[in-house]
Amino acid sequence: MTRLIVAAGGGGDAVAATMLDAALYGDDDQAVILTYSWDRLLVDPVPGPRGPSDFTGLEPLTPSVWSVPAKARPIAPAGSTLPRLAAELPHTFALIDPHHGVEGVTRQLEELVAHLEPTSIDLLDVGGDILARGDEPTLKSPLADALTLAACCQVNAPIRLLVAGPGLDGELPLEEVRSLLGPLVHTLTAKDAGPVSPILEWHPSEATGMLAATARGVRGICEIRDAGLTIPLTDDGPRVHEVDLDEALNRNELARAILTTATLDEVEAHSREVCGYSEIDYERNKASWLKDQPAIELDPGTVLSQLDEFEDAARRRGVTHTTFRHLTEILNLNGSQRDDLRQLLISSRPERYAAPLWRIPAETE
Repeated sequence: MTRLIVAAGGGGDAVAATMLDAALYGDDDQAVILTYSWDRLLVDPVPGPRGPSDFTGLEPLTPSVWSVPAKARPIAPAGSTLPRLAAELPHTFALIDPHHGVEGVTRQLEELVAHLEPTSIDLLDVGGDILARGDEPTLKSPLADALTLAACCQVNAPIRLLVAGPGLDGELPLEEVRSLLGPLVHTLTAKDAGPVSPILEWHPSEATGMLAATARGVRGICEIRDAGLTIPLTDDGPRVHEVDLDEALNRNELARAILTTATLDEVEAHSREVCGYSEIDYERNKASWLKDQPAIELDPGTVLSQLDEFEDAARRRGVTHTTFRHLTEILNLNGSQRDDLRQLLISSRPERYAAPLWRIPAETE
């Protein structure tokens, strides 16, 4: 039996897909996970998603679908978490290529369905921004989810849309996402999060990190991203709900607008029209800004002093947890220093590590 899971937004959704696969279908199941190679600038300094031409060592699955094995490498200066995921997990990771728009991704899906004859197909989104209309002021990264949603709705095969960790991506308020959800499919547990624990030691996904943390029982308020968004860690966090696929498409204006697109440029143009921006433009601007920033040496004494200042201010904002990605950014370190920062903090203050998050202690501690 082969199952196909489409990671709607790429990045951490691919990690969540492996957790969901074991939770729903058993530890021995090894689904094919179709996902973008689209990592944030901490990992991949090149804006936007990667395509097959950005890698060496890919393996063909169908005429337009390539798998990313452990031996694959992104071509510098690009970066990707997918080869390491393939090295550490038993699943097959297949690459979504969005450069031919929704028409191209639909073709990829149709080829995979014909080739694999999967017993089930799940479209998985962590957080729920796949349910956005497109005009929400808190929405930051709608493009990837809208593209996979539009493609899945055109495939002649039954596809189940699943939303895990409602509200955890910080794109839509929890109350709004909750009102759009269908039946509860599963509540993730610490056991479900166990297999991805080693992955989340190095993978920078904040939403999937919080998904795993809430599955372990972590509760509170988590501050994430360069903008310092605050995300409630509640009993909703580890839940996985089904959502009607057609209803999601009817709600998602961007997904409907891009149904007939044949290039990524077209998808971007529609995103600017519907949402007022393209997230790839944001990455282009940020990459240009980061390029001119001088490297800062990771000095332990300075870092721990700056951490104390951050924790004091965060505590006053009611924040109880944060991510190592957020700490890397607020301490003005670059992505290559993230692992060194993690090791420094865990070794110096191990009691504050609420894996995979960093706990900000109460003032009385």
